[in-house]
Amino acid sequence: MPNPILPLWEYIPDGEPRVFGDRVYLYGSHDRAAGQAFCDFKLKVWSAPLHNLNEWQCHGDSFRTRDGARKSDVDWTENELYAPDVIEKDGKYYLYAYIVGSKGAIGVSDKPEGPFRLLSKYVYGENESVGDDGIFNDAGVLVDDDGRVYVYYGFTNSHMNELDPKDMKTIIPGSYIAPVIDDREEVPEERRFFEASSPRKIGDTYYLIYSPRKGSRLAYATASSPRGPFTYRGYIIDNGVDYPAGNNHGSIANINGEWYVFYHRMTNNTIMSRRACVEKITILEDGTIPPVEMTSLGFEEALNPYKITPAEIACVLKGGCFVAEKDVFERVIAQITEGAVIGYKYFDFGEDYTSDPMTLSMKVRGMGANTIVKVMLDDPDKGEQIGVIEIGTHDGSYKAKVKPVTGRHALYFVCTLRDTAYDWMRGYFTHKPLFEFEEFVFLK
Repeated sequence: MPNPILPLWEYIPDGEPRVFGDRVYLYGSHDRAAGQAFCDFKLKVWSAPLHNLNEWQCHGDSFRTRDGARKSDVDWTENELYAPDVIEKDGKYYLYAYIVGSKGAIGVSDKPEGPFRLLSKYVYGENESVGDDGIFNDAGVLVDDDGRVYVYYGFTNSHMNELDPKDMKTIIPGSYIAPVIDDREEVPEERRFFEASSPRKIGDTYYLIYSPRKGSRLAYATASSPRGPFTYRGYIIDNGVDYPAGNNHGSIANINGEWYVFYHRMTNNTIMSRRACVEKITILEDGTIPPVEMTSLGFEEALNPYKITPAEIACVLKGGCFVAEKDVFERVIAQITEGAVIGYKYFDFGEDYTSDPMTLSMKVRGMGANTIVKVMLDDPDKGEQIGVIEIGTHDGSYKAKVKPVTGRHALYFVCTLRDTAYDWMRGYFTHKPLFEFEEFVFLK
């Protein structure tokens, strides 16, 4: 499944991947298309079998703060639900839900997909130390090998408490630690904690994945103890490189012996309309995770250029263009103006060389402009130009012959106005949309 990995009408940000049994589950917030606020009043669960990561299944609403398909699961607030985590303990599955501006909730289910019934708020004594005013922002939970349970959380400051494993809701007295990650003012902002706590244990090393205060990255810190101190080691991915930026939130999971980072990226010209993506990562012997680039691949090893590619899986959008949902059936790349760059990583064109040119066909919605689209391999500026497609003023499919290609390549479309004898026309379209991009395919 290419990125985004869920059906393209589904918006699941803040993803926490968990492998339970023979399936991988994705727990996250639920955004609305072109919404004017982060998240929704419900959580949804998606999963896929480990033997086929292209068959994602929706299990429906797992928890709610407002009545809908089923009754609300809480009676003390109707605020939005953010960034949940789910862990297994002694055959039960526990959901830790962050509710905006309100006390956090813990749910329990006999099944990893839920639905989760309310277990409790977090329980602690009146004089017990907890952070975040007891809201437990973006809670991430770790069940250690010895059965002890730790919850990491926080907004702008990092906190940790230990939970009683007998009931999974009671804060153990004296367990509070803050900050979990070095938060001194002299620490660069791209390292300092902002939100999105997600703990993992790999071997004897404890990892805390989080969103730093500056940028759109997922950073990580490590420690030799679940109580820290956690030391910044680097960042894993940045969803704002050559793409409309926004926050980032996600985590890592080992699936079929391979490590992946789950994250989200923005659509609909807003930071509040986010879709789940994944990239393969490597964890080195010294525990570090080299940064990975954002691609269109998802769980695929390569894209097939001879199958129709929806334009919206672009991983490079420069010059102000963005993915826009028309309805559940139609999404396009919109606001394509002079100089826009649209990119895809990576296509495998195969090794069967032929001297005959290929045909590239693009399906577009015309916006009244005559446009030249340069087709570039590997780099939009310095790569090889394999062809040019002239896009007209009306809706339709436009095609052109391009040079034959073999091997694995990134593909870029670089858009410019076609030369015209009328200077006023070039001036008119300089900052206006040239066309909307729907899909494309290579033909041999």
